[in-house]
Amino acid sequence: MYGLIWLTDLRNKLERIDLFIMLTSALCHDLDHPGYNNVYQINAQTDLALRYNDISPLENHHCAIAFGILSKPECNILKNLSSEQYKQVRGGMIKCILATDMARHNEILNKFKVTLPVFDFKNKEHKELMKIMVKVSDISNEARPMAVAEPWLDCLLQEFFNQSDTEKLKGLPVTPFMDRDKVSKPSSQTNFIRFVLLPLFTELTKLFPCLEVHLQFFHCTSNVLYLHLRKSEKGYFTKKFKKLADSFLS
Repeated sequence: MYGLIWLTDLRNKLERIDLFIMLTSALCHDLDHPGYNNVYQINAQTDLALRYNDISPLENHHCAIAFGILSKPECNILKNLSSEQYKQVRGGMIKCILATDMARHNEILNKFKVTLPVFDFKNKEHKELMKIMVKVSDISNEARPMAVAEPWLDCLLQEFFNQSDTEKLKGLPVTPFMDRDKVSKPSSQTNFIRFVLLPLFTELTKLFPCLEVHLQFFHCTSNVLYLHLRKSEKGYFTKKFKKLADSFLS
């Protein structure tokens, strides 16, 4: 999030309190994540799903944990805010964190696309759409150099496989993109880049042209994965591709 703020020059487009909301939301957006997504929470009828009535149970939980921590005297970075500022920060953080629920991805992206032709950073409603930047920070691991991105991808896939294994054991519907018997690293990344990241960055690049390099990188990654790397599970990125990929982001 910090890098995006500097890269897109948001520090000169938004007020300091807006930047604070975005940074703090990014820090708090996955607090106390149990390793199982909302689909699992709802299907398994977990305590979180029951507590939040099946409505973004994880994201609501992250918010609750965040403000529980921030209410402690030794962690209360909000204590010097006025009551009005506190309401603004709390409301903004809740909106940003709830927006990271992937079930709302298309809804949020479509709102952004509709507003984009007339986007005005001075318009309060338009500024609220900057919660999309917290989403970008949340899901754009693939925009980082390969040496950084791949270990985190391995961790994520292991989390996915653990969930699908648990779903099978409990007789729950198995989440297709998490099934270790059907998903490979290259195939999962090809689909994620093509159907999630490319549409997202295509729209963002219209507002922030500086992100064009990442858009080109995603096209490159997706094509190489699709044409070459999915044939072999022994290696995710060839040495040649690592060099090419890192050159885009150096």
